[in-house]
Amino acid sequence: MKNNPLLCDTESGICELPSVHTENEPGAAGPGAIEPGEKPVKIIYFTDPICSTCWGIEPQLRKLKLEYGQLVELEYRMGGLLPDWSYNSGGISKPTDVAPHWDEVSHYYQMPIVGDVWLEDPLHSSYPPSVAFKAAQMQDEDKAIAFLRRIREMVFLEKKNIARWEHLADAANHAGLDAALFEEDYQNNAVTMFEADLQLAAEWSVRGFPTLLVFDREGRYEKVYGFKPYEVFEAAIAKMHPGAPKAWYSKNWQDLFGKYPTLTAKEFAGLTGQSFESAEQQLRALHKEGLLEDYTTPNGTLWKLAAA
Repeated sequence: MKNNPLLCDTESGICELPSVHTENEPGAAGPGAIEPGEKPVKIIYFTDPICSTCWGIEPQLRKLKLEYGQLVELEYRMGGLLPDWSYNSGGISKPTDVAPHWDEVSHYYQMPIVGDVWLEDPLHSSYPPSVAFKAAQMQDEDKAIAFLRRIREMVFLEKKNIARWEHLADAANHAGLDAALFEEDYQNNAVTMFEADLQLAAEWSVRGFPTLLVFDREGRYEKVYGFKPYEVFEAAIAKMHPGAPKAWYSKNWQDLFGKYPTLTAKEFAGLTGQSFESAEQQLRALHKEGLLEDYTTPNGTLWKLAAA
């Protein structure tokens, strides 16, 4: 049976593509060479805007950037999780089947996800937001990551169909992108860039998301596939760069919100070294003092600094 990409396995932490080969076919070209980055370790991260497990590893990735950002270059690539609904497999045959699954995933990863978008305004494909990310990336890498974060908040928490242009344009504005250039690239060059990402994923036999390929300068690599604890990411970096030192970062709540404008309790817990319950208590106390604003869903809360 083919796998349905939106039926992510919570045990393995993988959103698997419906029909791909795990190895290059005989006679097929091998994987393309990965150019070394400016830093000792380069990570190619294959992801998708609507991959629920990719949302689930945001706490690990945010901590990794703070502790190893001076050593690691993280390059985002789009993998094309949902081309369309032309298949019927894996227990999900129509958008409405996704809603209860997303609720289950939310509780498993302790990250707020609401499945109602699949009942109220379902996406026909994840390709439009993927192309939009490439358009954002053409302008500015940091703004593109902020854009990706925003469209994920839209689809996972706010029940917004991020295949619709109005939501993509709103997220681009939120991330500080040039609106006219964003729209022009979205309709033109970003499509080619997205196709190049799909080709690279095929060359490296990417079977699902999240997939992270962790390279050293000599081209050796480790693969981190699916949802994994933070220690697995650390171990891959250490193998590619033995003795890799952790950078110090402030665990003060104001400094963390200064770095990451929105945080879930799971992210805040990971960044501060607290339990999930303790992190929630601190965030709620800060909210009660009027220092934080909340966006609360049935499956969790997103926090940000209160407006001055």
